Amino acid sequence: MIQKYTFAVFTLFLLALPCVAQKKSWPVRLLNKMFNDTIVDGKPKWIAYPTLAYSPETSWEIGLSSVVVYNAKEDTNNRLSEISGFTFFTLAGQYGVNFEHAIYTDQDKWFFLGKLKSQSYPLLYYGIGNNIVGEELAIAHANVNAIRERILRKIKGHWYLGAELDFQRLTKVDFEWMDGYENTPVPNGGNGYSNLGLGIGLVYDTRHNVLNVREGALMEIGYLVYSSAWGSTNNLGTLFIDSRLFKEVNEHRVWAGQIIGQFSQGDVPFNQLSMIGGEMMMRGFYLGKFRDKNMLGAQLEHRWLPFKFSKRIGASVFGSIGYVSPNLKIDKMLWSVGGGVRVLLFPNRDIFSRLDVGVNPYGYGFYIFVGQAF
Repeated sequence: MIQKYTFAVFTLFLLALPCVAQKKSWPVRLLNKMFNDTIVDGKPKWIAYPTLAYSPETSWEIGLSSVVVYNAKEDTNNRLSEISGFTFFTLAGQYGVNFEHAIYTDQDKWFFLGKLKSQSYPLLYYGIGNNIVGEELAIAHANVNAIRERILRKIKGHWYLGAELDFQRLTKVDFEWMDGYENTPVPNGGNGYSNLGLGIGLVYDTRHNVLNVREGALMEIGYLVYSSAWGSTNNLGTLFIDSRLFKEVNEHRVWAGQIIGQFSQGDVPFNQLSMIGGEMMMRGFYLGKFRDKNMLGAQLEHRWLPFKFSKRIGASVFGSIGYVSPNLKIDKMLWSVGGGVRVLLFPNRDIFSRLDVGVNPYGYGFYIFVGQAF
C-alpha cells in the first residue's frame, strides 16, 4: 500500500504555542487572536495553518488548511456554522482545492450542508470488492471535480427537508498499471464521465456545535438519481443513510457512535462506488482501497474533552467495522482501531483540533483536522 506520511511538527507547534506564549510580539499577538478564544458574542473566528506531506506518487505536498466558525447574526442561541478549506500543490505538478461547510441561518430555519472538490491528483486503484489483497493495481491520474450540496428547510422541531444535488466529473484519466497488471481491463468510468444527481433529503438534527458534539443526534436519509435525461453519462441511483448519536458522560467525557451506509444500483462508475476509509470513517484505510456498489459501516469513539488535569489537552480512542459488497451480503468484515490527541483551540466555542492514528490489518494512516471526525 502506498502510504502518505504527514509531517505535523510545525502544525502542532502552532496549536501548542498559545498555551505557553507570554511575550507580546506581533507574531504572538496574531496567534493569540487566532487561537485564544476570548470573544463570546458569536463573531466569526478563524484559524489557518500549513501542512506538509510526502508520498511516492505525489512527492512533497505543501498545503494550507483554514476554518471559519460563526453564529448567524452573532447570536450564540443559533447553531454554530463552520466553513473549512484546504488547498495544496505537489512537486510532481498536482494540485487541489477542497471546501466543506455546515451553515445554519437565523433561528436555524435553513441548513446548508455540502462540499466542493477540484483537484488534479492520482487515485490509487486496488480493484473492486471486499477481498482486496496486496498493493494497488494501478495509479489513475485524473482531474476530479465534485460538488455535493443539501439545501434543507426546517419543517418542524428538529426536522429538515429539502433538495440534494451531487455533481461528479472525472476527466483526463490515465491508468498507470503496475507490473503484471498491464492487461487488466479499465473499470467502468475509467475513460472519464460527468454525472449529475438530483434528489431529496430528510434530516433530524439536534446538534448545536457540529465540530464537537457533546449531546445530541443526527439522522439523515437521502436519495439521488443520476440520469442521461439531464446530461449524465451514467444512469444510476444512490441511497445515503447516516445516523449519529452523542452522549455526554460528564463535562470531560463523551461517547459518540455512528452508522453510515451508501447503496447504489445501475451503471456505477468506479469512482462513484461506495468506499470505506479516509479521515472520518474507518480511519487507517486508504479511501477507496475497498469499493463496491454497497457499503455499510459503524464506529464508536470515546473522547476526553479535555482531560481533568489539563485545560486544553484531551484524547480519544475509536474502533470501526464495515464492508463493501455488490449486494447486501456480508462475506468479509473489515475493521480498524486507533486513537488520537485533542487540543482545545477555541475554549468559548468548545472546538478542538485532532491528530488521529488509525490502524488495520493492511496499514495505517495519520490525520490532522480541526473538529471531530463525526
